[in-house]
Amino acid sequence: VQVVETGGGLVQFGGSLRLSCVANDVTIRIVTMGWYRQAPGSQRVLVADIRRGGTTRYSDSVTGRFTISRDNAKNTVYLEMNSLKPEDTAVYYCYVVDDRGLEFWGKGTLVTVSS
Repeated sequence: VQVVETGGGLVQFGGSLRLSCVANDVTIRIVTMGWYRQAPGSQRVLVADIRRGGTTRYSDSVTGRFTISRDNAKNTVYLEMNSLKPEDTAVYYCYVVDDRGLEFWGKGTLVTVSS
């Protein structure tokens, strides 16, 4: 299963970006899709995830600013990021968990927020 993220880039403080991620194997049944991020010198941490039925979970640092959504038919998850701050600068990784409990990760996309 290949997981591919798109949508990263450079944005100014207070700006917005939308990340997308697609899992290209249509034979698997995806249970959870989500995003982690890793800033330089820091551990990878959860940003948000969404279960197949629509239940979402967000880290405290992004609640109210980021919105996660998914299209089950397209095996795609989105992360709408608003009111971006320099501390949101990180590599954002998409991950997918199928109904066997297997995890698949993308290679990451860099988001840089300038002050």
